[in-house]
Amino acid sequence: MTVVILQPGYLPWLGFFDQMYKSDRFVILDDVQYDKHSWRNRNRIKTDRGIQWLTVPVLISGKNQPIIKGVLIDNKMNWRKKHLKGIEQNYKKSQFFKDYFYIFEETFSKEWKYLIDLDMEFIYRLNAVLGLNRKIIFASDLNIKTDKTERLITICQMLNASKYLTGDTAKEYIDAGEFIKHNIQLEFHNYSHPTYKQLYGEFIPYLSIIDLIFNHGDESLEILTGQKKVTSLFL
Repeated sequence: MTVVILQPGYLPWLGFFDQMYKSDRFVILDDVQYDKHSWRNRNRIKTDRGIQWLTVPVLISGKNQPIIKGVLIDNKMNWRKKHLKGIEQNYKKSQFFKDYFYIFEETFSKEWKYLIDLDMEFIYRLNAVLGLNRKIIFASDLNIKTDKTERLITICQMLNASKYLTGDTAKEYIDAGEFIKHNIQLEFHNYSHPTYKQLYGEFIPYLSIIDLIFNHGDESLEILTGQKKVTSLFL
């Protein structure tokens, strides 16, 4: 039983969905402190001028950061129109634009109060596009009081995990010895980013998953999981 525990992201990158694909139980870590320098409210797309950031403005004040599930969106700024326009302008020439653009039109037509709800709406809808049928569990529903490595181990135990799959940056803070003590195999993702055809010249990795989906459609899951190799083409 492989468990993955990740914080939510805004229009996440390929590696997020690859970890979900490799999991038996996928947990959204929504009850830890929000980091304003993270990927919770932003991601990148490709344009004819290079990378463009899409950032959702949030209401954060003071030194005390809220937990992720409590972060409010600043809807005084017209960010939804800006993001929709950015996606339309830069992907309207992609092969599968007409198949998936409605997702963004529908999602951005609503006013979202909490960042977590917006993030999860896109994650659910992108899962459907990819054909990923993983049940998503929210850490906040598990009511765990422990912290850091102990929190992760407790989640794994509650879900009867034999393996915990995590991102490479976890090496900086995770206590691997604790997993050994609890007989849980610890595995780091070590994601090998694929190349694929993109618009606008030389290939750029580590973009939002939407770049892959607009360019490859229903082949996207096979490409991001390494089951299908594609030569990078510049369109």
